Amino acid sequence: MRKVYVFGHKKPDTDSVTGAIALAYLKNKMGINAEPRVLGEISPETEYALKKFNTPVPRYLYDVKIQLKDIKYNRNYFINQNKSIYETYNYLHTKGITGIPLVDDDKKYIGYVSLKEIAKEMIINSSSDIETSFDNLVKTLSATKYYQFDSLIKGKTTIINVSYYMFVDNDIVIDSESVVIGCTRPHVLEYVIKNNAKLVILSDNYPLSKKEIELIKEKKVNVIVSPYDTLKISRIICLANPINNIQRAVSSVCFEPIDYLSDFLEVSNKLKHTNYPIVNSRGYCEGMLRLIDTNDIVRKDVILVDHNDPSQSVDGLNEANIIEIVDHHNIGTINTNKPINFRNMLVGSVNTVIYHLFIEQGLSIPQNIAGLMLSGIISDTLLLKSPTTTKLDLMVADELAKIAKVDIQKYGLELLSSGVSIKGMSKEEIIYKDFKSYVAGEYRVGVAQVFTTTFDIYKNEIAEYVKELNEISENNNYKIVCLFVTDIINNDSYLLFNEKAKNYLEDAYGIEDLYQGYLLKGVVSRKLQMVPLILEVIEKL
Repeated sequence: MRKVYVFGHKKPDTDSVTGAIALAYLKNKMGINAEPRVLGEISPETEYALKKFNTPVPRYLYDVKIQLKDIKYNRNYFINQNKSIYETYNYLHTKGITGIPLVDDDKKYIGYVSLKEIAKEMIINSSSDIETSFDNLVKTLSATKYYQFDSLIKGKTTIINVSYYMFVDNDIVIDSESVVIGCTRPHVLEYVIKNNAKLVILSDNYPLSKKEIELIKEKKVNVIVSPYDTLKISRIICLANPINNIQRAVSSVCFEPIDYLSDFLEVSNKLKHTNYPIVNSRGYCEGMLRLIDTNDIVRKDVILVDHNDPSQSVDGLNEANIIEIVDHHNIGTINTNKPINFRNMLVGSVNTVIYHLFIEQGLSIPQNIAGLMLSGIISDTLLLKSPTTTKLDLMVADELAKIAKVDIQKYGLELLSSGVSIKGMSKEEIIYKDFKSYVAGEYRVGVAQVFTTTFDIYKNEIAEYVKELNEISENNNYKIVCLFVTDIINNDSYLLFNEKAKNYLEDAYGIEDLYQGYLLKGVVSRKLQMVPLILEVIEKL
């Protein structure tokens, strides 16, 4: 069953992480193989919630870019290096391909051989040396009967198509390194066998007599009976040699299954090759990718939780297959190539939306999932005191608290307090702890928010925060970068900002003389009281 990745936004907060876990649980109950993931390091607050309800941290999802493993390339298209040139050629012909990776007995990658190189071998090879398996010879010569005493045949070919007397008069030497072709005259065959030839190849389905068979067994001489005539045998016997014997061109370019399609196309556009072996990190060959195969892609299935803006989502989202979005924010600029399930509600937490999905499916919510969902609601609504809080949030929080068996106020204060510590963090880390980017026309805006029980720990270092905000603005081309320090006890926020943003923020909040650390009474919601006001001013520029 195909896997579906369920995840929240970058810089994951408690609502997005717990929402992804809850929705993945719901999807699995619906028969969908869903796996929750995170796009970044979780906060201490989120970690507290997960530990409280005995839930492991979801694995990190680096990106959803198309990888070579997502392409329907030719899995298990390779051939053992000891197979004959003849068998390899037939394999290529049957599969309709122009080259093939070579592997050893453990399927480890050895090299690559092309049809052109095989053709060259067939045309110009004039060597009389044979060093191959008996089995390769049997297959190459389409043997109708054979007597085998050695698994490996090594020797020089000698063609004998003369009478016994001419054979003897010409002093033709036969020994244990002779591979004799022809021998369809009884006296010649007897002589060759008695001289312990390594292999005798009889043409035209030569009918061995009982006496000849007894002599073959007595002398333990390898014999192959072929339907081909002497001329054809002499022409194709070299093709019984192992494919690995062929002199190949420069070493081939391989890719791993986890390599990105974009990187593959960049390299292949330069090399202009048609086929590329796929070899994993342990050296095992997994098949062969043809350039034409890149048109047959199975994109990764994803469900977005608590966001719908590509800039806030996983890297490579444009290469994935979005099958659903569950959110409670304004609708951004996301595009899909086909209709999807999109649930967006005007509520304070994405977990309130997910609660309704459980109800619609008639599925009960287990205690730990209920606790996680409640944690998300508490976090995003600041213990149900944020202006974004709706009657639905209040009702759902009450129901989830009953299932989770916790007191909302007591647990809520514990949860929010667990996330306010900034001990050991740099100013940059604090700002980016919960930082979101927005685009208004041609301008970029960055809005960061941190929570605290007292502004005093920030007050004495305002200059350092402003310096960092200025640098972030200059280095990343932000028109405005601001940090809202939200007091979770009094439900107010203190505003810090890059110096060039002063006039814009004064317009946004109707303040005549804005200063760093200005107290915005009752402002706690980024979604309702921060972002809309700032973007409205920027959009007028």
